[in-house]
Amino acid sequence: MLPEHVGIIMDGNGRWAARRSLPRTAGHKEGLGAAKGIVREAARLGIRRLTLYTFSTENWKRAEEEVGFLMELIMTHLRGEFEFYKQNRVRIEHIGNMDALPEGVAGEIRRAVEDTASFTGLTVALAINYGGRDEIVRAAQKARGAGGAALTEESFAACLDAPSAPDLDLLIRTGGEQRISNFMLWQAAYAELLFSDTLWPDYSPEEFARAVAEFSGRERRFGGVQ
Repeated sequence: MLPEHVGIIMDGNGRWAARRSLPRTAGHKEGLGAAKGIVREAARLGIRRLTLYTFSTENWKRAEEEVGFLMELIMTHLRGEFEFYKQNRVRIEHIGNMDALPEGVAGEIRRAVEDTASFTGLTVALAINYGGRDEIVRAAQKARGAGGAALTEESFAACLDAPSAPDLDLLIRTGGEQRISNFMLWQAAYAELLFSDTLWPDYSPEEFARAVAEFSGRERRFGGVQ
């Protein structure tokens, strides 16, 4: 069975660049190309939702030059890739704290979401200024503000950034590290985890397809006995 929702922690851009004596920004630019290849492959395979960990709430701690480059890269990509989205019927969504983003970046995200809203293929959720704990705190604030009935898992989930999205089925992290780094903590409760040593710019559609095939061979029990 195919995973309905795949999340990817795209790790290794900086190390990819360092191994080639290039600036970290070169790794991020190359990583964008890898992301487009994975989006195409996910669409080809028939996966319904792909969430890409693009910029975390912790990434603001990086050097100002690198953060500025990443923000510009996000804006340029969103502005220039409408034909790519149209050709692949990709619908863009955003998860994360929009209020803390530069207005130019936030504006391009809103435009991409609006321009692709009618597309019925793969949904790509871009996690930009996203942190799992931050999302849970913001959801708790929404739930508290709603008042009324007692809080349940269902009513709390309705306050998350993408309330209609299914939980993660498969969580992939590239770059050799084996941790989830504050990514979709609520939604990953029963996700299958797969860690790859491949640095993100080198992560190929073929390796992604193998990861999906490995997921399809796993037995998921969700805490029960089968």
